[in-house]
Parts: sequence; C-alpha cells; structure tokens
Amino acid sequence: MARESWAYRDVAVESFVDPCSGRVRIRPVSGQAYATSLRVQCARALADTGRYPLGTRFLVSAKLTDRQGGEPFLYVWHGDPVVEMTPARLKRFLEERKRLRI
Repeated sequence: MARESWAYRDVAVESFVDPCSGRVRIRPVSGQAYATSLRVQCARALADTGRYPLGTRFLVSAKLTDRQGGEPFLYVWHGDPVVEMTPARLKRFLEERKRLRI
C-alpha cells in the first residue's frame, strides 16, 4: 500500500516522562491543533534519552488515525526525516501555525 503524503502534516512533538508508567513517551507540543494528551506512534529512537535529552522537541510529519475504530493517535511514518527543534525555531513554528487556524 502506498503512503498517502497528502494526509501528513508537520507537527511539533516533545519527549516527556509518562506519570502513569514512568516511561519516556512522545506527545504533541502545546499550542497546536492537537491535544497534548494525544498519543504519538513514532520511532523508539525519539524516546531514547541516551540519544536525545528528556524534553527534546522535534518536527515530524504525522497523520491523525484511529486504526480500526480505536482511540485516535498521531502516526509518524518511520521513513520520514525527524528534525530537532531549537526553542527559537519552535516559537516561530507555533506562531506560523497560529495564523493558519480558522
């Protein structure tokens, strides 16, 4: 099955420690169209604290899906590049997205 590139959008995500499980997880950054409680399915490397410190923010290409009627989540295709975001780049990204909302 071919990847539908039109369904993917740029999303800023960050690593954090899940208080329920104590594991490092990935969530959308606050200030976007997606809630910070939304799960993100992506490469495990993003949650690797040996590679990226806790709280690192990334720019990824993700799509909202629900896999056969389950809970919705953001899916990041494993072949897409992932970009680390500096605080200045994140701020600029969020400001640009704020203007595009209706």
